[in-house]
Amino acid sequence: MRKRVSVLLAVAALVISIIIGGCSGVEKVAIPVPHEKYPERPITVIVPYNAGGGLDLTARSLEKLAVKHLGQPLAIVNKPGGAGALGWNELAGSPLDGYTVGATSNELILLSLYGTGKYNYATALSPIMQVTAVPLLLAVQTDQPWQTLSDLIEHARKHPGQLKFGNVGTGSFAHVLCEMLNQSAGINIEQVPFSGAGETIPALLGGHIQLIFVSPVPIKEHVKNGTVKILAITGEHRMADPVFAHVPTFKELGIDITIDNWHGIAVPKETPVAIKNKLAEGFKAIVNDPEFKENMEKVGNQVEYLGPQESTDKWIADSQKLQKTLQESGILEQIKTQKK
Repeated sequence: MRKRVSVLLAVAALVISIIIGGCSGVEKVAIPVPHEKYPERPITVIVPYNAGGGLDLTARSLEKLAVKHLGQPLAIVNKPGGAGALGWNELAGSPLDGYTVGATSNELILLSLYGTGKYNYATALSPIMQVTAVPLLLAVQTDQPWQTLSDLIEHARKHPGQLKFGNVGTGSFAHVLCEMLNQSAGINIEQVPFSGAGETIPALLGGHIQLIFVSPVPIKEHVKNGTVKILAITGEHRMADPVFAHVPTFKELGIDITIDNWHGIAVPKETPVAIKNKLAEGFKAIVNDPEFKENMEKVGNQVEYLGPQESTDKWIADSQKLQKTLQESGILEQIKTQKK
């Protein structure tokens, strides 16, 4: 009899707590799970872009070794839309049980700064790791008169507004990088928006624009066949790839641009620490697996692992760099105007 009363009291307490929680406006609660048994079923990975893109390929490389190192498979779900906002909104609002994680990129930081998403992702999410960090390359046609970044800057100063830079829309990462170059070098390069990244390389080759910031994979063959040359890269260090190893960093050349295009994994902020730790341990084991590194090299991604705290620090550092450029260049004001 006492046992039955205890059970009824426990159930009543649970019901009351749920009602109180609902009345207090709390949208989601942590779902209690036996952390020592986690994970017990497949883990969904939300990729906020279309299948086949760089972030999607990173997620699918993780998927191949998930059972081996996490004990459960990963189920990749592509949720494109809103420059990543649709997928990251779903991630931020998902249950706190560790069975939904998300693939992240530095576009997440930009969306947070623009305030265009449902959440401030930089505070609504917790990074589990950074998987890759790929610099952006400043590319020009080989037959242009400038051979170095210094030549380009000198030309731009003598002919303000003459040079044209291709980006994929106002507020895109490439747009922000070009404004960083304008500010750091004291020049004025005109921005020309395109509807997609696939249009900028043909426009460069056709002479319609003179510069682009681009990731290594789509431009590599053009560099190898001599139609395009790279003047500088945005990374902290030079690239290991022999095709690009000779290219200096902006930092080496005295220009204050040090930022890369990274991919990572994150979970909702309030996810229990024990679950975060298990995910961090499992994903780190995947990244350290030689097979994973080999798979990443095949798709042109450069592995650069950072743990949870290091990733958090990087989110903060990137946010500060980008915020400065957005304010001083007027991009932030342009984004606000578009929202009206």
